[in-house]
Amino acid sequence: MEKVRIGVVGLGGMGQGHIKKIGELEEAELTAVSDVDEDVTGQIAEEHGVPGFTEYTELMTKDLVDAVLVATPHYFHPEVSVSAMERGIHCLSEKPLAVTVSDADKMIEAARKNNVVFSVMFQMRAAPEIRAARKLVEDGKIGEVRRTCAIVPELRTNAYYASGGWRATWKGEGGGVLINQAPHAIDIFLLLGGLPSRVTAKTRTRLHAIEVDDEAAAMLSYHHGGWGYFYASTNEASYGWFLEISGDRGKIVYVDGQLKYYALSDNVTEFVKSSDDMWGQVKTSREKVALADCESGHKELIRNFCRSIMHGEELVSPGDEGLKAVEFINALILSGKKNAPVNIPVDRAEYEALLKKLRETSKRKVTAKTKRVTDPRH
Repeated sequence: MEKVRIGVVGLGGMGQGHIKKIGELEEAELTAVSDVDEDVTGQIAEEHGVPGFTEYTELMTKDLVDAVLVATPHYFHPEVSVSAMERGIHCLSEKPLAVTVSDADKMIEAARKNNVVFSVMFQMRAAPEIRAARKLVEDGKIGEVRRTCAIVPELRTNAYYASGGWRATWKGEGGGVLINQAPHAIDIFLLLGGLPSRVTAKTRTRLHAIEVDDEAAAMLSYHHGGWGYFYASTNEASYGWFLEISGDRGKIVYVDGQLKYYALSDNVTEFVKSSDDMWGQVKTSREKVALADCESGHKELIRNFCRSIMHGEELVSPGDEGLKAVEFINALILSGKKNAPVNIPVDRAEYEALLKKLRETSKRKVTAKTKRVTDPRH
């Protein structure tokens, strides 16, 4: 195989952005597109000289593709992905993997059962700073995690939420800031700090005229006894993420795209127990972190996906790891709605029942015009 033949399903802003990246890669070739909007499908298909389909299953039955890139609204990620993988077609799904943990489970099982390459579009994992931070954690440089913190400020206008009838509704999107704007930060937060075992969350709609959350906060508990805090909203200027992972041997701080690493002279837990100095302190020093000169972003995730198919290259963002973010998101939403702590793994049946209730009262927005525009920052 010289190139991976890719079909893109979902031709909104993200789907069209991915098509551009595919065209820049020597490992990939766009061979088909699909969207429920016949006019959009026809336009994109003609522009790129490939077949276009309004039914995505037709794309998968004409020996056109080796892989699909799924860029539909959230609820359709599992349906399209599982359909592809059951046909032996490799799959790269946009984030979040699914709206519910139950559906994410089905995607992971389909990939395992059919022995296909399955990846999720968490492109921030490819950034040099995140690669370096991950290595610090894996090499034991910060020791056992004792405390975590994540602040994820984003800003979205009412015009953004009005750009599509599916946006910011329980029936169309399945959530708000947690499931749409925060998943990339959540993925990195969990990648570096681990998945908590229990969350106590508050969610609310504070600024926008929408039915889903635009603000969420949670206290976190970990199986090893550590504590953490998480906050996300679409109500403030986007200063960049603030992530902090503090352990027995050191601390990682990722703020506004910059990585800082602080090393400790001693293991804090052991020092506290053994030191006979009344005012004893562990010495801290900021250490320089070497960053790799490498590609990052959506393009690198697509390249890595293709190289995994062709050469067995290790995935930067394996599909099964996308389950963790969905667990976290579902746990915070469930806890916020119950106004009570929730354990992880999430009770699948309980969350399905909650979402069913929310969807039954959900109303699709009437929009003046649907807009398919990629975020210019990405």
